[in-house]
Amino acid sequence: MTRAQVIAMQDRIGTTPDGFWGPKSIAACQRHLRDLMPKDANWPSQSQPALQGFYGSPGNESKLVNLPVVGIRVEYDGKPVKTILCHELVADSLERVLQAIAASPQRDILKEFAGVYNNRPMRGGSLPSLHARGAAIDIAPDTNRLSQSWPVSATMPLEVMEAFAAEGWVAAGAFWGRDAMHFQATR
Repeated sequence: MTRAQVIAMQDRIGTTPDGFWGPKSIAACQRHLRDLMPKDANWPSQSQPALQGFYGSPGNESKLVNLPVVGIRVEYDGKPVKTILCHELVADSLERVLQAIAASPQRDILKEFAGVYNNRPMRGGSLPSLHARGAAIDIAPDTNRLSQSWPVSATMPLEVMEAFAAEGWVAAGAFWGRDAMHFQATR
């Protein structure tokens, strides 16, 4: 990310534009995204008991729905995606996020869809991933890997994070500083 890009993002998130992405910029970005989140978003916390109570057991495919992808271009490995398998409780919200991104200048990022439901543990751990509940999505993994810090080397646009935040979803890149491909429906 260039100094000019950092300054533009700092200006957008409401912090003093100095061209350095450090603790003040990180805090301002997180505050900016939290301010966009609806006050009545009812997503659960990230604790396993809260996730279990809200979404049910990981791998419970009876709670999953095929969200039709209509009127927007979503691709996986260069092939059009017609439906997205996700938890029934996130389907409407995810559809609104995808529609918002599709209507934005960042729409091409949807050509880098990498999946929602995947019954697996978190990377490097034994606890279930939010993907195992169909309540997380990955986009643009080639340029937003787990090991890449955001926004220094990961390239997830802030505007995409804002679209998810408007529905109460957490952007991993902004809140954990890495894994910018990952968004989840939790508090």
